[in-house]
Amino acid sequence: MRFFAMHILMVSTEYPPMTGGVGRYTSNLTKSLQKLGLEIDVICSDKGNGNFSGISPGNEQNSKILLKIVDEVKPDLVHIQFEPGLYGLMLDTTYPRKSGTHIDLFYIKSKTPIITTFHSLYTLREWMKNAALLKSAGKTGRLGIPARTAVRVWKRFLNYRSFQNLNKEKLQLSREGIVFSNHMYKLLGGGEIIYHGAEPAVAINPGKDEARAFFSLPPQEEDHKIQRIALVLGFKTATKGWDILEKIKMPEGWTMVVNSSKGHYNTEKFELNWDKTLNVIDLQRGYLNDEDLSMLFYASDAVILPYTVSSGSGVMFDALAHGLPFVATDLDFFREFSLQNLGITVQRKPASFSRGLQNLDKNYSEYVEAVNAFKDKLKWNSVAEQHLKLYNKIISR
Repeated sequence: MRFFAMHILMVSTEYPPMTGGVGRYTSNLTKSLQKLGLEIDVICSDKGNGNFSGISPGNEQNSKILLKIVDEVKPDLVHIQFEPGLYGLMLDTTYPRKSGTHIDLFYIKSKTPIITTFHSLYTLREWMKNAALLKSAGKTGRLGIPARTAVRVWKRFLNYRSFQNLNKEKLQLSREGIVFSNHMYKLLGGGEIIYHGAEPAVAINPGKDEARAFFSLPPQEEDHKIQRIALVLGFKTATKGWDILEKIKMPEGWTMVVNSSKGHYNTEKFELNWDKTLNVIDLQRGYLNDEDLSMLFYASDAVILPYTVSSGSGVMFDALAHGLPFVATDLDFFREFSLQNLGITVQRKPASFSRGLQNLDKNYSEYVEAVNAFKDKLKWNSVAEQHLKLYNKIISR
């Protein structure tokens, strides 16, 4: 592909060695673009290994720092990985129009073209669920709702349009926007659909038994019966819906393998009790490096995604890249991919997930065949080339 020589400033507060999906995505995208010959500089938090640092959720000077760096390095494009909370999302209950982030001023003042990848877009229903999930305290009112929870929910309702407008304003002030699905495209009202990149970090598939031995997991076959593993992976937060895991009765021949970690900015406290749960193995390995993560996917047969809300899922894309179908909550984002026969969506109930695994098992080879036909679309070189085409279009203008 022909392209103009170009210099990109990649912006993400979260970046390795910090733990987090946005940081991991940005790192993989950056490496893939560099392989195509682009010059990429990354600006991130002081805890990340970018070329520049100093921006964070709590820093009110994010925009000024960015403007100064752009003036110094003079990139052709600024590519912002926009997850509002990572730039200090402020919701104003009294004056919702005052809601914003510490990066808004940069969008207004930047003379360098901006591209924005949107990582969070929610329907009103999911936005309100987010509020209800947060732990509450305080006196209970007439309706039996803790007062602080009621205030929080009302605040979220008032600010939903503000949150949507923040995203749409970023799209308007960008030369182009990028989203990971058609569902996100509809919520944003525009942009370019480029799937979340994902591919194995292990060059050769080691095979299930070798991968399972790496984690001391049961072999693929026992007593002449196939033993399948349903993997639950990611940050242990309320939005991931892990509260129902300990109630799921695993079908015969299935074992649930769990591995949780904590994001750099995550302050939620959430514990699980497996005392009464059968056929569950909690690895307790924490945040895995890319190679170990690939080995764990190769050891598994499917992923469970009992999310309460979702505008996207890096875990789902990673699973698909390793040939694994999913069983997920029936949310719009997951439904889009289940309609491509890449997995099954079910009600967010323990019994529904159990039945979902049984149904997946009955037609397992068909789902795997569909996943294997789809996963090439997620390869990082393909994702990088689509970005490059977008960069080219903007610079050629």
